[in-house]
Amino acid sequence: MTNGALHPADPLAAAVSITATERPLSDDMLRRMDGYWRAANYLSVGQIYLRSNPMLDEPLAIKHVKARLLGHWGTTPGLNMLYVHLNRVIVERELDMIAIIGPGHGGPGLVANTYLEGSYTERYPAIERSRGGMDRLFRQFSWPGGIPSHVAPETPGSIHEGGELGYSLAHAFGAVFDNPDVIVACVVGDGEAETGALATSWHSNKFLNPARDGAVLPILHLNGFKIANPTVLARIGRDELTDLLRGYGYEPHFVEGDVPADVHQLLAATLDTVLDRIAAIQSAARTDGEVGARPRWPMIVLRTPKGWTGPKVVDGKPVEGTWRAHQVPIADFNDPEHLRQLEAWLRSYRPDELFDEGGKFREEFAALAPTGHRRMGSNPHANGGELMKPLSLPDFRDYAVVQSEPGAVKAAATATLGGYLRDVMALNADAANFRLFGPDETASNRLQAVYEVTGKAWMAETEANDTDLSCDGRVMEVLSEHLCQGWLEGYLLTGRHGLFSCYEAFVHIVDSMFNQHAKWLKVTRTIPWRKPIASLNYLLTSHVWRQDHNGLSHQDPGFLDHVASKKADVVRIYLPPDANCLLSVADHCLRSRNYVNVIVAGKQPEANWLSIDDAVRHCTAGAGVWEWASDEGEPDVVMACAGDVPTLETMAAVMLLRDYVPDIRIRVVNVVDLMVLQPQSEHPHGLDERAFDALFTTDKPVIFAFHGYPALIHKLTYRRTNHHNIHVRGYKDEGTTTTPFDMVVLNDLDRYRLALDAIERIPRLRDRLPDETARYWALIERHKLHVYEEGDDLPEIRDWQWRR
Repeated sequence: MTNGALHPADPLAAAVSITATERPLSDDMLRRMDGYWRAANYLSVGQIYLRSNPMLDEPLAIKHVKARLLGHWGTTPGLNMLYVHLNRVIVERELDMIAIIGPGHGGPGLVANTYLEGSYTERYPAIERSRGGMDRLFRQFSWPGGIPSHVAPETPGSIHEGGELGYSLAHAFGAVFDNPDVIVACVVGDGEAETGALATSWHSNKFLNPARDGAVLPILHLNGFKIANPTVLARIGRDELTDLLRGYGYEPHFVEGDVPADVHQLLAATLDTVLDRIAAIQSAARTDGEVGARPRWPMIVLRTPKGWTGPKVVDGKPVEGTWRAHQVPIADFNDPEHLRQLEAWLRSYRPDELFDEGGKFREEFAALAPTGHRRMGSNPHANGGELMKPLSLPDFRDYAVVQSEPGAVKAAATATLGGYLRDVMALNADAANFRLFGPDETASNRLQAVYEVTGKAWMAETEANDTDLSCDGRVMEVLSEHLCQGWLEGYLLTGRHGLFSCYEAFVHIVDSMFNQHAKWLKVTRTIPWRKPIASLNYLLTSHVWRQDHNGLSHQDPGFLDHVASKKADVVRIYLPPDANCLLSVADHCLRSRNYVNVIVAGKQPEANWLSIDDAVRHCTAGAGVWEWASDEGEPDVVMACAGDVPTLETMAAVMLLRDYVPDIRIRVVNVVDLMVLQPQSEHPHGLDERAFDALFTTDKPVIFAFHGYPALIHKLTYRRTNHHNIHVRGYKDEGTTTTPFDMVVLNDLDRYRLALDAIERIPRLRDRLPDETARYWALIERHKLHVYEEGDDLPEIRDWQWRR
């Protein structure tokens, strides 16, 4: 076994060679740490297999074994060894450290270790450190009404649902931004390392400022196999792997072996070396007061056998060190030999040496763990709501668009929001608890006002023509939606606040990450000791209706459907129709807790419909009648809309209808909070039946212009009284590179189509339908001829202005 594979000229080479030969653990410390490791392994195996007889007081029988064997063993012994070694350095160095465990299938190990350190029992008093508590600990694992097999929200000390498809390293870096005293030990599984999200996450070190941020210690855990195949990074050779990791900007330190005593010593020495290096990097940056060249941060590559210390052979087939150790190495207990093997495996950890007669972990081993909040299972950074401080927010009314009449002024909604976010940044600069995240689109999305108070975080090389780059920047831009989302999640989960700005079509890249975070929030709502965190806020802009220049590849509003399918107590969707409504919605979302808020707003100058006071009232209600655009009394038709461009087209359709049919009675209803459309029984924002019917009537036609796919409105309203009269126009996957108005024409969302829809559905106007249909097609033909000839929309479309 050797440690490190550095180039001979590297200044760290000498230190690494010492690490390879040092044995920093005394014989007594080695004995106790190995005992702690064996105890964690014993508890891990017990969780997977046993429903009773936790101390093996009687010979193991089939009645003691769970009927359904669920869980994963393969990665667990390596994680258990890392945990006890991290405990040692936390105690000796008084570190503020949390662990993020990428291999999701190490759940039993993290539960075991938090149980051994006492933090588990503090959160779950029924799982006391005794024989009875151990029995309940084992039985609850992967058991109905119990706990999941992953490192989940139920696990104290976790901010990361293990097995999340490659997000561990992004979460780790997000956790240490603006957290100068925190170190995150991030274990990256070698299967996880094959994902695109994880491969990108290595580049997070180009954004980490050692003067003001904490540190991430990546630990690449190579046990060689995924579920049924070898892993790439375990099969490319030491030199190639070293070159890869050095190319990412890290200094890899290798710990390899299968003899526990040797691995203990080498891992202890290596941890001392890398933590000394981290301390030196931070000290240099913080003492000098300025950051020089980007440091090469250390990391560890831990190579141990998959399923280490487990059965070596089962049914004549090798298990330890193979893919067969991944999940449950011994199954099918109809075979008496399997029961004998399981008992021998459990007894190989010598539990009677580790636990006293009452089932309590013996003090000589238990004393190795940190105490209080230094225990990784009790660190408050892993329960970020305990640390969260509210944002200092400016009065959003100060940024309002001022107008004399509805629609008289045009404003770019996101540019207006940019001024507000600039001052949010400024007000919270000292607290360092707010960041803006986005994939190279902050300026594109018209939020560049934030650069007036902060730059873009950047620790890589700079050139003379670069703009707004800063090692102290608090805007996080990297062309990876995965990385932006992962950073933000880690930042939120450790008690801070943020906003993710993204092109609407490409937010789908993080669909699975949104899923996991929404599930995390759902579960934590039922865990009393998990404190609420700041909401995950999305601002989706450069949206489908104003991506006419980029074409179909940039046109997709379907994230709304994805979000709306989740639990109602977690998700919120907002479609502000103008700049003032966007200000009101954004302020509300930044103040909220434990939600995923999705805001969709355009970046192009559009009509501003409401004064700021009217906008606040409208957004608070979530939907309402625009009286100034509506006729008194019972309407012939309800013209409803949700989204900025659908609102524009609806208002233009209203004007057309009044020109076509002077005695028509129209009610205009605008929806900001999409979830008000659901019944109250389905969503807490839902309008009750009387309120909904008061807006949309019980029997009149409703022409609903919607930002996204029409089916979503039907899904939300199908139980409403007047649903059979609701006719929805929205996006139907007809897009190309064309003019803004032609985009809505292609999807039948244009003002002419909406006006014709209304006439078709008002019974007293049916005799006019042939003439109005002819007029519609003449207008569409005129439009098409003009845009293909001139490359721009008709003047009356381009220069349209609302009038009553």
